[in-house]
Amino acid sequence: MRDLSRASGMSLAGLYYYFESKERLLFLIQKHTFSTVVEHLKGRLEGVSDPEQQIRIFILNHLEYFLANPAAMKVLSHEAEALNQGFASEVAAIKREYYRICVGLLDELKRQRSLQFSTRIAVLSLFGMMNWIYTWHNPRVDADADEIALAMGDIFLRGVMMPAKVRK
Repeated sequence: MRDLSRASGMSLAGLYYYFESKERLLFLIQKHTFSTVVEHLKGRLEGVSDPEQQIRIFILNHLEYFLANPAAMKVLSHEAEALNQGFASEVAAIKREYYRICVGLLDELKRQRSLQFSTRIAVLSLFGMMNWIYTWHNPRVDADADEIALAMGDIFLRGVMMPAKVRK
């Protein structure tokens, strides 16, 4: 809270006037972030039926939000376990919805293209690729969200759409 107070220019007492605890503030940040990402995604997916394009939209939506809001990404990454059960379960429900959207998109891609891969591993790998961007992205030298989403989409989709090799 002290760091937030310094960064915002608001007194510590002022912050506690609006937020009774650090936990409540973290909850509100996480709830707002995940709700916003999910709602933007749903809007962008309306009218798009091609599953490859839907996955690309998913990636772009994720990257655009988190590149525009890197502080929120840091909070989500480093404070995910800080919430009590009540707050945590509400945020977890939104995160599960987001995860399930991605699972549905990949399952549809698998169905339409007769692909064989673990949806769970693919989804979690995609999140791993997207979620670490805050640790390396430098807007002065790195591409914008559109270019990075295109590159990540190509890397991810080429991987899941490759024919499975026979395992010994």
